[in-house]
Amino acid sequence: MDNLRQGLEQIVSAIEEVTSKPAPKPKFIQNELSGDIIHGGTITNFNSTGIADQSTKRVLLVSDQGVFTDNLVVQNVKSDVTFEKEVTVQGLLTVGKLHVNELSADVRNERSSSLEFLGENGDTVYGKGLIWRVDNEPTKQLIFKPNPNRLHSTETIDIDRNAAYSIGNSIVLTGNELGPTIRSSSLTKVGTLNNLNTSGNLTIDEFVYYNTDSQRIGIGTDAPNGNLSLASYESEFIVDVEGQTTKIGNFTSDDLAIITDDTNRITVKANGAVEIGTKGSSNAKLSVFGKLGVGVNNVSEDVDLSISRAIEINGQKVFYTDSIPTSGNFRKGDIAYNTNPQPTGYVGWVCIREGTPGEWRTFGKIS
Repeated sequence: MDNLRQGLEQIVSAIEEVTSKPAPKPKFIQNELSGDIIHGGTITNFNSTGIADQSTKRVLLVSDQGVFTDNLVVQNVKSDVTFEKEVTVQGLLTVGKLHVNELSADVRNERSSSLEFLGENGDTVYGKGLIWRVDNEPTKQLIFKPNPNRLHSTETIDIDRNAAYSIGNSIVLTGNELGPTIRSSSLTKVGTLNNLNTSGNLTIDEFVYYNTDSQRIGIGTDAPNGNLSLASYESEFIVDVEGQTTKIGNFTSDDLAIITDDTNRITVKANGAVEIGTKGSSNAKLSVFGKLGVGVNNVSEDVDLSISRAIEINGQKVFYTDSIPTSGNFRKGDIAYNTNPQPTGYVGWVCIREGTPGEWRTFGKIS
């Protein structure tokens, strides 16, 4: 135990002797400085092969949290850099390639190259474009969409009044007209058309039809039987030209009426009979300014009325024959003029009793 005590006392004495002696002055070798002998204090005008300290105040702080400085002047940064807070660039920023997750700008952008959207690493350009976000409003978009590839805009695109839309350098739409290359359309409503030219088949309201092959127009029918046809469910009126003959009338077996004041004036019956005026009315008048022939091909120049068979006046027949009638049904008072009159003969015969052929007597003694 006494030996331990004596040992400790010798150690304490040796420590006191060492600490009481002054520290030896460092010995410097020319152009050599050890960091072991630098602690605290300020070094000014420090220069080394890679460092030149010309500051008159502290501008750089190095701590465990990082390197701090107010101004950094460099020419090149040759490694990846991450900015965790805001960065303000007062001058010109030239970027070879820029990837932005979110961009907010209120500046004028001047470019010497086109704005590109790239599809890389399995990504596509679909859904990329320009997007405008407005508080409490739907997002405004001008983006690229697929199926088919197209630019899609959620907003109205308004161009200058004097500008035009073009396809393949050909104007297709201006402020007041379609381009001359527009050949087909599915328009369902148009305004007033002027100087309209069409080619090919034409259909108007599923009621008026023009067929370019037959060159016929049908109103109420898509299969007209004349150059112009007006049809209902059962009747068809046509106007047609065949060779040197022009036809007008009913193609179907229906009466044809010519009217004025919504009244039938001349009616051609389906069986060919012609009626002038209407039954029960005596207002109809027929004036022929020229010659009239019935059953004859030609009317002589000195005759106004030519009839090939008998006529009936007030229910009485008047006709011409070369002998007393031997057949036919006749009424009392019917007259037959002799077509072969002879001296001492008679002008004709008159029926004195109706029948078939009835009873006849001569009249008009010829001298």
